[in-house]
Amino acid sequence: MNIKKIAMTALAGALLIGTAGCANNKKNDNNSNEAMSNSNASVEKSNENAGKMEKKDLVVFAAASMTEALEELKTEFEKENPNLSLTFNFDSSGTLKTQIDEGADCDVFVSAAQKQMDELDKEEKIDKETRFDLLENEVTLAVAEGNEKGIKDFKDLEKDEVEKIALGNADVPVGQYSEEILKNLGIWDKIQDKVTLGSNVKEVTSWVSEKAADCGIVYKTDAKTAGLETVAVADDSMLENKVIYPAALLKNSKNPEEGKKYLEFLKGEKASEILDKYGFKPLNKGIK
Repeated sequence: MNIKKIAMTALAGALLIGTAGCANNKKNDNNSNEAMSNSNASVEKSNENAGKMEKKDLVVFAAASMTEALEELKTEFEKENPNLSLTFNFDSSGTLKTQIDEGADCDVFVSAAQKQMDELDKEEKIDKETRFDLLENEVTLAVAEGNEKGIKDFKDLEKDEVEKIALGNADVPVGQYSEEILKNLGIWDKIQDKVTLGSNVKEVTSWVSEKAADCGIVYKTDAKTAGLETVAVADDSMLENKVIYPAALLKNSKNPEEGKKYLEFLKGEKASEILDKYGFKPLNKGIK
């Protein structure tokens, strides 16, 4: 083999070795970058999972009449408190009180009447220092759109053309208010054969909306939400006390600090704005 051929062969070998080395280095770099990328992804996923694990559920028991307003406020509260998730239990205040007595998990209670909150207070089940009056509502006589029976007043319930009247039962605040109104008007006993009783105000409202009843006694807010026509509003001569909704933290709350934070939120401007939109009269407007 001549010298020129030997030199060419050596050069080709060197180039082959260099190319192989670059390929290996590139492969190692790619593997290193891939490993780093996977590591970063794992860290991000771990942080995301950790964030999810830290999120707490705050359980709120609230009167059924507050369903729409509190559901809308849920978005605002969780936006301000990303580590908290609100879970609601909506029903009649009497049913909710019974569930609390039976040991149901509850952090915050919002009642449609003082009666249920007073009973829990006597049983030493609420944190007295956190209790406050959140809002005021009104009790109304409502009919479906069109008012086919021409009902204009509570006393019209006595008329023969009014055949079915929807009321809340005796365990429901709106039912207790209804009984007080009709007894003060002297017509309670006269209409008993026309009365059908609902387990909460939403059920009563639904019957009126579906025209399963000629009329019903519900809160102003429920009539408004359901698109019913309000034909009469109970005044001071019919009801001894105003319709006030109290709120408080439960003593056995698993999240007392978070519960207090939610109660303070309900006193704020945003909460007042939403409550007012649904027809409630906020009693803590402007408090932050």
